[in-house]
Amino acid sequence: MPSKAQRLENLPPYVFATISQQVREMQLRGIDIIRMDIGSPDLPPVDFVMDALDESARQPNAHGYSGYRGIPRFREAVARYYKNRFDVTLNPETQVLPLIGSKEGIVNLTFAYIDRDDVALIPAIGYPSYAMGTQLAGGTICYVPMPAESSFLLDMDAITSEQAKKAKLLWCNYPNNPTGAVADLAFYERVVAFCKEHDILLASDNPYCDVTYDGYQAPSALQVEGALDTTIEFMSMSKTFNMAGWRLGAAVGSAEAIKNLLHMKSNVDSGHFIAAYDAGIAAMDEITDAWLAERNAIYQERRDIVMAGLADAGLEATTPRASLYIWARVQGMSAIDYVNSARDEAHVSIAPGAAYGPGGKDYVRISVTNTAERLQEGMQRLKTWYNKK
Repeated sequence: MPSKAQRLENLPPYVFATISQQVREMQLRGIDIIRMDIGSPDLPPVDFVMDALDESARQPNAHGYSGYRGIPRFREAVARYYKNRFDVTLNPETQVLPLIGSKEGIVNLTFAYIDRDDVALIPAIGYPSYAMGTQLAGGTICYVPMPAESSFLLDMDAITSEQAKKAKLLWCNYPNNPTGAVADLAFYERVVAFCKEHDILLASDNPYCDVTYDGYQAPSALQVEGALDTTIEFMSMSKTFNMAGWRLGAAVGSAEAIKNLLHMKSNVDSGHFIAAYDAGIAAMDEITDAWLAERNAIYQERRDIVMAGLADAGLEATTPRASLYIWARVQGMSAIDYVNSARDEAHVSIAPGAAYGPGGKDYVRISVTNTAERLQEGMQRLKTWYNKK
């Protein structure tokens, strides 16, 4: 067999592929592992979403190619969602592009803009695909600090004039994965102004905007005046509507950025199954604020279970107002030792903070996408294990 491409030589395995393999091997040995690592919603979509899938799938003309831009009625539904949710007006023909989940859109956008040695400004704590995509494209990663003392907001003052001059993309993600940090419109106003000044495309990753607690409501970067000229935002149904496995999302915003992303995507993939689009339309048009509040209350209860047990398990965190995660600083040992020992000895799987960038090395990420009972047991296991060390 020929050797693999050089681009793979320096690309580490995806963190959750590694974690899943480790967990699988332990499960095959009969070990009960409590998974508190991956953020895959364990709750089902609403029944009428699945009914819409079934009804559409039974139509004889629903099984061909749906087109590289998806079907018009799905793009129109995304535009309605943004108007209803954020009061942002989008042209569904030029400012909306369906994605096979936002992850592929993130990587494909990077390929659409980053050539060898081009610079991408990437959060020092962030979703791994921002950096992985840049690395695959041969670009240069400039990490932007996210100090804990500044509530994990991007430290825009840390970006040097030379970095700003060379940069083509700036990634931001609030509500944040993995920290759970949130941003207000004043923050977005500053970031949009920075990108306009330096001719940078702002890539706002916003899949957790509807997973919020304690009355908090997350904004969109596109609510800033003039943001549509310099911003592309990624939305996803994975977390908002409990549809992670459906791989439905969209990129919205700058018509120029959407055109370039489509140019890249149309050479790589095709559209969704039409019935999946119709189910997504039902979710965006018919799911109510009351349903979201009820679902988020379940996550909030789980969040509070984890928070209540952190100190006894050697962890420290600020209570998040959004996302599916608790971002906890490890006390008394290295974070990677904590993760490995917790998995091997307490049989609890959590995610290492270092997987999210250089700013995460002292932290772990705990997901609330497990039942309250399993999370309670998981925290008890961590407490018992930690206090024996």
